Amino acid sequence: MKIAEYYLLDVFTDQPFTGNPLAVFLEVDGLATSTMQALANELNLAETVFLSPATGPNHYPMRIFTPTQELLFAGHPTVGTAQLLAELKLVNHTQGVVLQPPIGELAVTYEQGRATFTTAQPAIITDSTIDRLTAVELLGLDIHQVIGDPVISSCGLPFHLIELTDQAALESVHISTATWASTVTPSSAEQVYLYVIEQKNEAETVVKSRMFHIHASLCEDPATGSAAAALTGYLASLQPDALQCKIHQGVEMGRPSIIYTAANGDIKIGLVEVGGNAVVMGRGAFNLPQ
Repeated sequence: MKIAEYYLLDVFTDQPFTGNPLAVFLEVDGLATSTMQALANELNLAETVFLSPATGPNHYPMRIFTPTQELLFAGHPTVGTAQLLAELKLVNHTQGVVLQPPIGELAVTYEQGRATFTTAQPAIITDSTIDRLTAVELLGLDIHQVIGDPVISSCGLPFHLIELTDQAALESVHISTATWASTVTPSSAEQVYLYVIEQKNEAETVVKSRMFHIHASLCEDPATGSAAAALTGYLASLQPDALQCKIHQGVEMGRPSIIYTAANGDIKIGLVEVGGNAVVMGRGAFNLPQ
């Protein structure tokens, strides 16, 4: 039997049993794509990473799978994988690491316990197929609790961004699966990211958020780096100044997470920095038939 070993991490947190769980398989050369997909389905986590041996100093090809499909890019797998490589001393901490998912190279740096990467492509912002009234119906809220019309933003994975008035609105969301099926499913973005701007000043913008998507049934994600990047890219497009965000997610699920993002300033226009902590929770292995 062939052995496929993996590590389990909680990402975008420094506390065990919070944040977003992730599995990372190392040294997977020779593993068929169908086997990777089967392993991701077996683990049934939001995402599972398969890392190939280094192609050069601190350069690692990476593939990311949900239980049902491969992704070009995702945030919490990038941060979690970088943190695991540092924990195992497989990368030079001072030089950082370059991860290579299908979307392109992601350069990751380490500072103050966080791994931070810059998106491979700028945020692309378009009108959403969901208007304000439809968002009200989708979320089970009152009209005054939804601010303006949603937009779609993507740094590699598209999200409908819907701004809400306050924490109470965020907590009281009740998704209509019928409205989702008729409006979100046919759209170009099958994820919905809800956000509340709690505090905004020159130093930092504090955001509370929730992310919903479909996996067999309606699911909520406790920490979504790609959504945080999409939101930050959108907010940065509304202002020329440097933007620093501290994004809280997963609170309603009992898995609080914190995602740190930045845009503008010294960062190339349109690109977004995404960073966070991670905790290595354990390891395991699968017996695979030859």
